[in-house]
Amino acid sequence: MPSIPASLPTRRLVATLGLLLATACLPVLAETHPGQEQLVGEVARDTGKDPQSLNALLDGARKQQSILDAISRPAEAKPWKDYRPIFLTTQRIDDGIAFYRAHRALLESIGRQYGVAPEYIVAIIGVETSYGRITGKYKVLDALVTLGLYYPPRAAYFRGELKTLLELPDNRLAGPLDTLTGSYAGAQGWGQFMPSSIRDFAVDADGDGRIDLKNSLPDIFASVANYFARHGWQQGGPVAARAQADGAARPITVKDARPQWPLEQLEAWGYAPVQPLNPGEAASLQSLDGENGAEYWFTFQNFYVITTYNRSPLYALAVHQLAQAIIAGANATDTAP
Repeated sequence: MPSIPASLPTRRLVATLGLLLATACLPVLAETHPGQEQLVGEVARDTGKDPQSLNALLDGARKQQSILDAISRPAEAKPWKDYRPIFLTTQRIDDGIAFYRAHRALLESIGRQYGVAPEYIVAIIGVETSYGRITGKYKVLDALVTLGLYYPPRAAYFRGELKTLLELPDNRLAGPLDTLTGSYAGAQGWGQFMPSSIRDFAVDADGDGRIDLKNSLPDIFASVANYFARHGWQQGGPVAARAQADGAARPITVKDARPQWPLEQLEAWGYAPVQPLNPGEAASLQSLDGENGAEYWFTFQNFYVITTYNRSPLYALAVHQLAQAIIAGANATDTAP
């Protein structure tokens, strides 16, 4: 405490002492996380939610070093020859066939409603969470606080997802916000929806007034199907097909999986289909490091739609191949004596 001049009158001395003591007893106002005050202010302004309640939620969230470690080593950094065996296992295929058969009526009803092949709904759930068995152990709040407020390389994206999470009404979540668990990136439920996807694409398909992507199969299936439909899934359209490059094939580099050329143009550049395809179909080309060397794949609009779920072409091809294995197995089982 600073010294008090001896010349001050007694009453001024008492008042000054009182003021200093009162100031010393005031709580120190500090943010639990960097940028928390501004974030809370934005959410409160945009939604009318109580700042004190929002701060209480964020105060309970913790920065997790394991989350920062996990985001630095994504599986998509592997080559295709190492990535494919993670998802195209006998166990995952067999489980997918059993899952499809167990829920066939619901899956096919939702598939017809949204114009999306139901085996792709199952494959997404299979790749993301092993058919709902592994939905993630991290608190969603911890994940999004860690990545949104402590991970500069992608802070803008994850801060936006954290803000969206705080803005979602209770009936769009599987439970109280501070109890939700998910992936290290903050994705939730069997289909691993980020908060913005819950806001924009999740569906209350069972009509109970709540969107529950953890416990309601109708909500889970319809939300994945709606996501695909809203991103331009073409009912009955192709997804991917093998291509064979000749010795003089023109090298092609693509930034994403968006179809860019008619298939006949890619053929003219030296890439031949190994199955009959519509030469006018808009396509792109993926070159992957396969087990036996370079693999070339024609990819189409529906492949691009899968990459909007996860932008890696490795992910999209794994989903496609798993879906094909599931529907082939389910149909074969149906026709077996």
